[in-house]
Order: sequence, then C-alpha cells, then structure tokens
Amino acid sequence: MRPLHAAPGADDMETMARAALRALPPRFGDHLADVVVRIEEFATVEQLAAVGLDDPWDLSGLYEGRPLSERSIWDVGEMPAIVTLFRQPLLHEWRTTGVRLDDLVTHVVIHEIGHHFGFTDETMHRLEDGEEF
Repeated sequence: MRPLHAAPGADDMETMARAALRALPPRFGDHLADVVVRIEEFATVEQLAAVGLDDPWDLSGLYEGRPLSERSIWDVGEMPAIVTLFRQPLLHEWRTTGVRLDDLVTHVVIHEIGHHFGFTDETMHRLEDGEEF
C-alpha cells in the first residue's frame, strides 16, 4: 500500500492511461489494440532530440510510430506504435497546476493517440471535450 501522500507510481499511471483509452469513443478502439502504452520516468536524449527539446522536464508524453493516415494495407511487419508517458514531468505538472492527475494523464494520452490517427490539435481538443465529429 502506498503512503497517503506518496506520488502515484508507474503502475498507477498506466492504469489511468488505460482508463483514458477505454473512455474513447468505441470507433477508435479497434485501431488501438496494437498500441503499446509505456510509463517511463523521463524521456531519453534521443526522444527529446526527435521533438526538438533539450530539457526532459518539458516532455510529458510522446507518440512513436507511423500514423494510421500514412499507412497502407501493404504495410507488413511494422513495429507497433508506442505511447510513452513520462512520469516525473507529469507529476511535476500535477503538483504545480493543481489539475487532477487522472485528468492530466487523460489529456496527454488523447494528445498522443491523436497523433496515431493523424488528427489536428483542434480535433484532439474536441475529442478530449467529448464532442462527436
């Protein structure tokens, strides 16, 4: 059992991330079965460089893979897409903003999954707000 004021661990954060995925409209679920969700403490130097960042505190989530909108039925043997949440930056944002951690995790998961579908930022915000489109 975790002490009362201890920060949620990686397993807790993964549970929140999976709950966020399950809450997405059903039409998205079929396209998420092969997406891997990982929790890491911080982004690697390579991950930071891939998005043009230097400070690991600046990256709370990352989508690695080819968006569905860029795939073909002829693509075979492709590695699964990966959504990584970075625990320490998320915990820092949680502590400094007062936003509920599960809401923050949901926000980041939706943003990263949006990349999987090739969505614009506007569409991601609409999805997060529960709007149909």
